[in-house]
Amino acid sequence: MNAQRAETGVENISEWIVEQVLSGQPVPVLLESMCGAGWDRDLATKLIERALQAHLAAISDEDAPQSCHVPKPDIAGSPMYLDLGDRKISVLSAIDNPNIVMFGNFLSDEECDELMAAAGPRMRRSLTADMSTGGEKLDDVRTSDGMFFQRGENALVVAIEARIARLLDWPIEKGEGLQVLHYGPGNEYEPHYDYFDPAEPGTAVIVARGGQRVATVLMYLGEPERGGETIFPDIGFRVAPKRGCALFFSYDRPHPSTKTRHGGAPVITGEKWVATKWLREEVFD
Repeated sequence: MNAQRAETGVENISEWIVEQVLSGQPVPVLLESMCGAGWDRDLATKLIERALQAHLAAISDEDAPQSCHVPKPDIAGSPMYLDLGDRKISVLSAIDNPNIVMFGNFLSDEECDELMAAAGPRMRRSLTADMSTGGEKLDDVRTSDGMFFQRGENALVVAIEARIARLLDWPIEKGEGLQVLHYGPGNEYEPHYDYFDPAEPGTAVIVARGGQRVATVLMYLGEPERGGETIFPDIGFRVAPKRGCALFFSYDRPHPSTKTRHGGAPVITGEKWVATKWLREEVFD
């Protein structure tokens, strides 16, 4: 092994590290070689970790299913606000990869209260998709209560669905019914993906109605005093459940390369209410 190549600079070192490992060089030996060539040990360790992680991610991307068209808000030009016709919302933050956008003032206090009041009497223990059968099941990874409004069920649901459709330029018919969830102290939803894993036997049954999920809109209706953040552990991102705000993220293929694994952190104090809208590839019936 020619360790002197490690002196070519940080910009070119990643490719060299991967070449050495693929050729059979043990990582500890590689690390000692870099240190012997003058690299700081901590920096060399980080460079090796990053190079190998990037290589694994690239391999994963090559094996990923083909990407598809997904909903996307028009925030080109970095606007502070978006006018949706019935409501002017603010753009609070955005990430490009994965595609995540946080909006403020998406729902009024009155709309939040009305949704919670209408959903309250219909709340039941939340279920998860049973990927072995295509049905639903109770699962300890999700300890909230929830319910679904039918699409267009009442005037408020119609208004919210139309607002989402205008924001994302995505037909209302390509959306599931609006789900409302309630989390009390200790309730959580462990990290998961919203798409349906193509490798699971129940996926064919689920995607027969509208195809794959391609995007999620989370609307925060009632905020807890502490806890309850929406977390994206793979990218180290946490979103506080601020009342009236909406969190959007999309996934252009049913694969971990989308980096959209997320969860609801446990509520510590108070209660959290959210409304979720999942968008599909095709018309959902």
